[in-house]
Amino acid sequence: MSFLIDPPWLYATGRAYGHLMPERTPAARALHSATAGTFLVTSISLYLNRPWTRGIWEACRAQDGRDWMLNSGVFKIDHRRAGWRVHAASALLFATYPWWLWLGERAARKR
Repeated sequence: MSFLIDPPWLYATGRAYGHLMPERTPAARALHSATAGTFLVTSISLYLNRPWTRGIWEACRAQDGRDWMLNSGVFKIDHRRAGWRVHAASALLFATYPWWLWLGERAARKR
């Protein structure tokens, strides 16, 4: 999971949910919440370099979880010296995760 990959992945997952569950039922809402929660817990844990995420960032050939979240093997942001601006931008990006999922669901249900 990374800031580069997560939004399209969440959107695509939302589209799948929208096709499989065309109505916003309690089950659909629960699945939406569980998915958004899983993405958030995993991604925030990566960003905070929690030990249990080591296998994920190593598999992605990153130096640590924050390196993976910020750079995704593409960018060159100095993840070791991330200041308040980077942290604030990251918090804003995390806040959009449920929105990406909802956007995908909405797009699938409009069809």
